[in-house]
Amino acid sequence: MDIKQNLESETIDRAAPAEPLCVEPTATLREVLTLLKEHDTGSCLICRDGKLVGIFTERDALRLMASGGRLETPIESLMVPNPTAIRADATVAEAIHTMYKGGYRRLPAVDAEGRPVKVVKTSGIVHYLVEHFPGTVYNLPPVTQPAVQEREGP
Repeated sequence: MDIKQNLESETIDRAAPAEPLCVEPTATLREVLTLLKEHDTGSCLICRDGKLVGIFTERDALRLMASGGRLETPIESLMVPNPTAIRADATVAEAIHTMYKGGYRRLPAVDAEGRPVKVVKTSGIVHYLVEHFPGTVYNLPPVTQPAVQEREGP
């Protein structure tokens, strides 16, 4: 089976999805940050009545810290509402396409009722690719140009 066939036939379960960390919209930023640290994860799903309504990531936390966010603020006012999600039985190809198109590093997977059941992460996708296609991954030519073409900053 070639790469394309594997990606289009295997479900996201093969890409080591993480268990979702979920909180109610009334949880405070302090509570969410504490949970992120305790669970050593970079995202928290916000659920109302068990259904996905938002996501809060470590990138959101960094933006808030830079702007002086208050720790007692309800997460509902800080989350990204209505995040993109995929079906729990989606294929690896669907996950990669959705993550690439939206620029996501984490992608919630939900059941038919909209309840989160797992989170696909870029690290899981990379491990999947290396495990299933080591010859292709390890034989890639070296990058001849640096990723940043121009110097950053002033």
